[in-house]
Amino acid sequence: QVQLVESGGGLVQAGGSLRLSCAASGRTASIYAMGWFRQAPGKVREFVSAMSKSGTITYYADSVKGRFTISRDNAKNTVYLQMNSLKPEDTAVYTCAASSTVVVSITSLLYDYWGQGTQVTVSS
Repeated sequence: QVQLVESGGGLVQAGGSLRLSCAASGRTASIYAMGWFRQAPGKVREFVSAMSKSGTITYYADSVKGRFTISRDNAKNTVYLQMNSLKPEDTAVYTCAASSTVVVSITSLLYDYWGQGTQVTVSS
């Protein structure tokens, strides 16, 4: 009963920036945590970042700390991922996820809803 739609992906040169958005619809009141995962071709899906409902709890993967920033606008039911200083290894399909349980997790198993993903390609 929750739908997530990502936007903002694209092609960017190394060192550049992109801002991803994920808009939730449906039973948005049931959403607690929102976060981002990514998956490159032939690689396992990995955690990127997540934030609690209030925004007081945030997690970042070590690989993106200092470069990526997650934020939420609960009035718009939207989570954002500002990606700066992008590297070729950031190239992946970025997927938004949301949980209905009151937890903020780096584990994909604890997320209930998923978007379709948006491609981010970083060229050298």
